[in-house]
This record gives sequence, C-alpha cells and structure tokens, in this order.
Amino acid sequence: MKPKDIKSFYRQSLPHIQPLGASFFVTFRLKDSIPRAKLFQLRQDYEESVARIRAEGSPFQKELIEGERVRLFTEYDNLLDAIQSGPHYLKQPEVAQLVKEEIHRFDGALYRLICYCIMSNHVHILIDTSIQIPECLSFDDFEYMDFEPLQNIMKRIKGPTAIYANRILNRSGKFWQRESYDRYVRNEKEFWNIVAYILENPVKAKLTDDWRKFPHSYLKELP
Repeated sequence: MKPKDIKSFYRQSLPHIQPLGASFFVTFRLKDSIPRAKLFQLRQDYEESVARIRAEGSPFQKELIEGERVRLFTEYDNLLDAIQSGPHYLKQPEVAQLVKEEIHRFDGALYRLICYCIMSNHVHILIDTSIQIPECLSFDDFEYMDFEPLQNIMKRIKGPTAIYANRILNRSGKFWQRESYDRYVRNEKEFWNIVAYILENPVKAKLTDDWRKFPHSYLKELP
C-alpha cells in the first residue's frame, strides 16, 4: 500500500491514530469477551468526557483528551482481566502457541517485535513498524514505497489464527473481535512504561508472581 493511500487516523468504536513507521501498543481480544452493554457504557463515558473538555476550551485540551484515552484503555483492560464470563480460549496451550507463532512470523519483515503477553481472552503486543522504512530512503522515494499499515498487519495475525484456533476448538464463527485497541508510542519513556505494563499484566491478574514464569510472555533482548 502506498503512503498516500494510508489513513493515519480513523474511528470505529475506538479512536485510531496510526502514523507511518511508528511503534504501536496493540491489544486484541476474543469475540464477545466484553459484554456489549459494558463496552457501550465505556465508549459513551469517553465521548461525553471528550465533548466536555472541548466545550470548556482549556488551553490543555490536547493533554486532557489524551488522559481520557488512557483512562478508556485502563478501564477496558481491567474489564478483560477481571471478567469471568465469555470465552477464554487462549487458556488452551495449543491455541496460545499458534498465536505466538503467527506473531513471530512477521518479526523482522513487517515489524520488530518488542514484547507480548497472551492472556486468556486477549493479547497485548508492542511492535516497531519503522523496520519497513529503509534508513537511506529519500523523501521522493518514500511516496512510491510499499508499506504495510497497522490495520493490515493485524489482519495478517488475526486471520490465520482465527481459522486454526477454530479447528483446534472444533468450533465455527468469529474468533477475534474485529476492532483492536492501538496506541502509537510517543516517546522513549512511554515505550518502557508500555513494556512494563505488558509484562506485568499476568502478575497484576494474579496468574504468577514473576512475569518470567508466565509461559505466554515474551521480551526481545534489547540493546
């Protein structure tokens, strides 16, 4: 896909800001892992808060809205960790393993995989897509290069894993929720905060006392 054809912002149920070549924190979950009414309430609260901030005309509007986005995700993720109902297919080692393999498949090609954590009903990953942009690329050449945007990357991960997981589970129908949560990483401090957040997720959920003991966590050896 050419850069001029890629949307860097779009909105579905959640807002998506996806600059070319950015690092992204992505959370994707199983279909129906959060009750629709709870998800609707989360989205409504967020939209009301953003509307109020804009109406107040604060000089710190951008920062306040960003704070609301962070709050939205925190509540969203807390729901996923706490909820007992709904599907938890990723508890099955064979299903978790195929998700791992598909995430690793594109490491070094479409992105640099930094870390991930596979929970029972959702997955957190951190990837760096700048690997798709050659360091020596000129501005003129940039217009004509092919680039795989984040939404396409997620389709390439979620599509095959849905098919094979359904075979393992002897089921049919939607496996993943269509929309993922994604956030582009603004700076180095945020990058390391996200790494810690992902790795500590199973500890926070009381599944282990050390992320290194959790079988479905991964951290690339970084310089």
